[in-house]
Amino acid sequence: MGSDLKEAVLCMRLDGKKVRCNLCNWRCVISEGQRGRCRVRKNIGGRLYSLNYHKLCSANPDPIEKKPLFHFQPGSRSFSIATPGCNFQCEFCQNWQISQVGNGEGIEGERLEPERIVELAIKSGCSSMAYTYTEPTIFMELAYDCGILAKESGLANVFVSNGFMTKEAIDFASDWLDGINIDLKSFSEEYYARLCKAKLAPVLETIEYIAKRTDIWLEVTTLVVPGENDSDEELTEIAEFLVKRAGADVPWHISRFYPQYKYVDSVPTPAATLLRAYDIGKKAGLKYIYIGNLPTARGENTYCPQCQRMLLRREGYYLAENNLLDGRCDECGEKIAGVF
Repeated sequence: MGSDLKEAVLCMRLDGKKVRCNLCNWRCVISEGQRGRCRVRKNIGGRLYSLNYHKLCSANPDPIEKKPLFHFQPGSRSFSIATPGCNFQCEFCQNWQISQVGNGEGIEGERLEPERIVELAIKSGCSSMAYTYTEPTIFMELAYDCGILAKESGLANVFVSNGFMTKEAIDFASDWLDGINIDLKSFSEEYYARLCKAKLAPVLETIEYIAKRTDIWLEVTTLVVPGENDSDEELTEIAEFLVKRAGADVPWHISRFYPQYKYVDSVPTPAATLLRAYDIGKKAGLKYIYIGNLPTARGENTYCPQCQRMLLRREGYYLAENNLLDGRCDECGEKIAGVF
């Protein structure tokens, strides 16, 4: 089997040497010698193995704001890691070189033990570990081993995810996962099927489950693609869903799209569209809305929802000014939702 393989978590052995993976909502039933949809989990001899546990393809200290997480340890740095693979196939993936691995035996990456990864995070002055760039659900074994060590060392753990994980996976991570940003790509099943080769409903269930049943801090990102998910109707549906199912305090990041990967016959999202989405979110009742990939004070800074004082001023991914006082507005005392 080789030393680079790690036996998978959250799987069930079935008759005929088949296995069922219960990490994400595809719940793949995998025959002996075959892989799941993510292409990095393989049935070997009737047992499921992670093929990417020792295949680190990225490790960088990033501003936490880059995730984006704006209400989680603002101004801090997060040691961000990834291994190859994904359970989606998004036409516009910005990290397709590492997320869309093929079915060949070779998966490229560097062997780095969890102890060493956490040691590097501490040495680089980070306050957290981020599992990001690709889908962290499909490298849960590495995330788990790093996450436990990180917590023991005083670091937090955050995911940047497509939200397609099962409730079992959320529960599995809930003791060591402190924050998550979930991509809510659209409010249309047709969009998810056509552009992501995925499904919407499980993502909505994940958002609601995390918001209502866990202590994991939640933020949500929507990449606004011209002509695809930018209508007033759909943006309103997303904003109203977040208010009703996740709460008005959940930060909503509306991000500018740039053509890439297979989706290049388009234009970047007009600034007017993002400003319109911002207004729609405010009308729906969301307290914290941010515009990504388009520098603007309106979309980057955090304001007190009670007195409108500017509390967190950002310049790009960096925190330039912090007027919070013990997690509250220093003017009116309003409690600001987040982990500060």
